[in-house]
Amino acid sequence: MNVLSLNNVTKRFGGLTAVDNVSFHIEQGEIFGLIGPNGAGKTTIFNLITAIYSITEGEIYFNDKKLQRKKPYEIANMGVTRTFQNIRLFKKLTAYENVLTACHKSADYNIFSSIMRIGKFKLQERYLKNKTDGLLKLMGLWDYKDIVASNLPYGLQRKLEIARALALDPKLLLLDEPAAGMNPEETIQLMELIKEIRNKFDLTVLIIEHHMDLIMGVCDRIFVLNFGIPLALGTPKEIQENKKVIEAYLGKEEKTYAED
Repeated sequence: MNVLSLNNVTKRFGGLTAVDNVSFHIEQGEIFGLIGPNGAGKTTIFNLITAIYSITEGEIYFNDKKLQRKKPYEIANMGVTRTFQNIRLFKKLTAYENVLTACHKSADYNIFSSIMRIGKFKLQERYLKNKTDGLLKLMGLWDYKDIVASNLPYGLQRKLEIARALALDPKLLLLDEPAAGMNPEETIQLMELIKEIRNKFDLTVLIIEHHMDLIMGVCDRIFVLNFGIPLALGTPKEIQENKKVIEAYLGKEEKTYAED
């Protein structure tokens, strides 16, 4: 079953075509990678899926439901959540408060119950606090739960953003460069964590990443963009051996590392 389908999707900004006739399908339970050089259109695709941008041409389906004309909050309510390339946390709230706030999306007690602190309120608040505790522990953030988000190291802020996205009970999780700012050891740990998250929450994951060790180690299939144009689709092994990809992206990366 396809959880997400992009059919001939194009996005133009005036005379600039950022995404040009892109099609791919992501199956239930897949970890699907989206890679390409800077400016390839990767984050634009995330913004089209989550309705931050409107589609110029083509169609996007989530569980066979068309996403066009949906609002971002409606798409989130359908089960699509994301992280951002530029971290977006509640900077003045603690790590715990960031996740607990997101968990409250699933609360359905009324105003009277919340004022009087009776009935559903007590039961659900206990559940939401337990859920918050579990997510912080899963992401390795429990020891930092009382630290204000803006004071956390960059790598932990990335993990906190993932925890907050998971608090919304997604079916499809979009991760935009989750390993940015992490050292090699942290990147390896994140790779295993993404697999654990996929299995624990029965998720489908779409991930943008420049760390090739992570993308090749965690993804079932990978789609490659180059200046908004589809370049290749395949398993990590197939992508690594694709001459067009090596010339456009991987080869460039390897040359950069050699020069360093």
